Amino acid sequence: MSQGNPAGPATGSVPSPAGAPPSEPIKAVKLRHPWRIVIAIVLVLLVVWFVIDASQRSAYGWQYVGKYVFDKRISAAALVTLQLTIYSMVIGVVLGLILAVMRLSPNPVVKSVAWLYLWIFRGTPVYVQLVFWGLFSLIYPHVFLGVPWTDFGLTLDLGFMQNAFIIAIIGLALNEAAYMAEIVRAGLLSVDTGQEEAATALGMSWWQTMTRIVIPQAMRVIIPPTGNEVISMLKTTSLVAAIPLTTDLYGVARDISAVTYTPIPLLIVASLWYLLFTSILMIGQYFLEKRFSRGVNMRRPDNREPALATGALPAAGAPGGNELGGKG
Repeated sequence: MSQGNPAGPATGSVPSPAGAPPSEPIKAVKLRHPWRIVIAIVLVLLVVWFVIDASQRSAYGWQYVGKYVFDKRISAAALVTLQLTIYSMVIGVVLGLILAVMRLSPNPVVKSVAWLYLWIFRGTPVYVQLVFWGLFSLIYPHVFLGVPWTDFGLTLDLGFMQNAFIIAIIGLALNEAAYMAEIVRAGLLSVDTGQEEAATALGMSWWQTMTRIVIPQAMRVIIPPTGNEVISMLKTTSLVAAIPLTTDLYGVARDISAVTYTPIPLLIVASLWYLLFTSILMIGQYFLEKRFSRGVNMRRPDNREPALATGALPAAGAPGGNELGGKG
């Protein structure tokens, strides 16, 4: 009765064929990267030099930065910026999901409508769109819904479109929906088609397949670019001055600087608040990505068992590596 191969020496030497002298143990030499240390030192010195130089320049007005960074007007404007970001992103994500499903629909009319929406809102600058929405109530003070060329219908008063805050949310959300639609569509297409075929075999409709099978699996691909869009939306709110809306963070900082003649310190104040919000959003994005990629990370090669490193599963009843007839 044959036995399995004996284990190699504890010294780390490689087993040799029968009758051959034992080979020398492999000595791994760590790869050195001297230029990394040099570049890191140079970058640190440049940062230190910039900080020291900036602290000595009166143009930055650090005393005004400390005075206005926690000013009540700046804090209230920061809250308005957060509200614009949250409301616009929520509406944009919902509309983007609807548009993505429409683009993947087998109905050519629905698909064409979604493509036309994306063509318009992705092909024009967001600043131009905000200017248009600011003038929308002047172009269309009323909207008639009913039978054309008759008086049978309903007239809607668009007076609420004169509210700059509402207009800003609508303009930002409609623009964001076009980009979110492509992000969601990419996530939906990343799911294997076999999932849809299996759902169809179970008798699920197209809508049930999307909402219960495809979309939950596509979240792993959708979450990272969506986090980037949230951060981008936070900074895009500075363009609402085109409506015009001046109660946001950048608008208030600009108004204060116009009175105090300190534009650079107020720009630094606004940038500090933007950096604070972006850092919080980046931390949240990190944990969301970690949450939705748990199953994927478990399938990485460094987390696999040695016997399953190649992805092959042993057949039921097959001998193991050290058993009779197994692969040692």
